[in-house]
Amino acid sequence: MSAVATTKTVFNMNDLNLWYGEHHALKNLNFSIYDHEVTAIIGPSGCGKSTFIKTLNLMNKTVPGVKMSGEINYNNQNILNSKVDLVELRKNVGMVFQKGNPFPQSIYDNVAYGPRVHGTKKKQVLDEIVEKSLKDVALWDEVKDRLKAPALGLSGGQQQRLCIARALATKPEVVLMDEPTSALDPISTLKIEELVLELKKQYTIVMVTHNMQQAARVSDKTAFFLMGELVEINDTEQVFSNPTDQRTEDYITGRFG
Repeated sequence: MSAVATTKTVFNMNDLNLWYGEHHALKNLNFSIYDHEVTAIIGPSGCGKSTFIKTLNLMNKTVPGVKMSGEINYNNQNILNSKVDLVELRKNVGMVFQKGNPFPQSIYDNVAYGPRVHGTKKKQVLDEIVEKSLKDVALWDEVKDRLKAPALGLSGGQQQRLCIARALATKPEVVLMDEPTSALDPISTLKIEELVLELKKQYTIVMVTHNMQQAARVSDKTAFFLMGELVEINDTEQVFSNPTDQRTEDYITGRFG
């Protein structure tokens, strides 16, 4: 029995298309994302990577002129259906952006923000959530004595880990990461990569990256996008050592992109 057959499907794309006005940005996407795996999305600039990841919690639904068709089935519910509760969806499918973007509040209030929005008021419960979330991103020991200090006083790498902690605080099932290390130095990048490998024990992670070595280091599956199309998706080792499509081979060997 294959590993895929025994693994829970978290997202299943069925003929997913997206347009920004007349621009056809995502074209007939058909693939699945599986539980407790890191799926890396690679491809040249403008190929639809960030657009795709934002469809998974419908962040681009409010962009003027956006139109989508097909299905994004999340735990067997088509989230393109108008009845979807966006607040609940984004609680379960968290997002971490390219650059750490802490709120201009304390470290504590950044992490407690999501749980408070979703109705958690008790200080003891919030304290526990903040501590666990910061421990999950290996930041607790660095900040535990200054939780009331401004989050914007942290280093770039710490800010990015704080933003991951903020995403984890609502107890999501999925964490989306849009080039989470592109603005970081090598040491901070390594910490985030180590963190991703640790987090997949608890979460499903979808990660856009321009860095092919990073995709090879941290992901279980790699999807190669080109001009809005999915060229191929497979186990990462297979994609990098023996891709099935010549365009993938050309991209990963640096012939374009």
